Amino acid sequence: MKARWFVLGAVTLVVVLAGFVSYYASTSPDGLNKIAADQGLATSSPPISATTPLAGYDVTGVGNPRASKAVAGVVGVAVTFAISGGLVVIVRRRRGEVG
Repeated sequence: MKARWFVLGAVTLVVVLAGFVSYYASTSPDGLNKIAADQGLATSSPPISATTPLAGYDVTGVGNPRASKAVAGVVGVAVTFAISGGLVVIVRRRRGEVG
């Protein structure tokens, strides 16, 4: 029972932090993007990631820039937890089948 409260508290803390701290995320190019630009490998067309709903740590359709970044941070955390949780379920099922 204590483990569930710990996990619930940790998830709550992470979501709250993602909502507040994501506003301060850097919009500068990441290392790979910077190297590509420095070496002349970058093209003039926008990268595929520029057309995604969370491009630039913003959510399209949210007018307030701070709220947009907060929503993007929370969505990113939710997607990460969903993928991680799915992998945990898959690994647990495989271990149950094998052993």
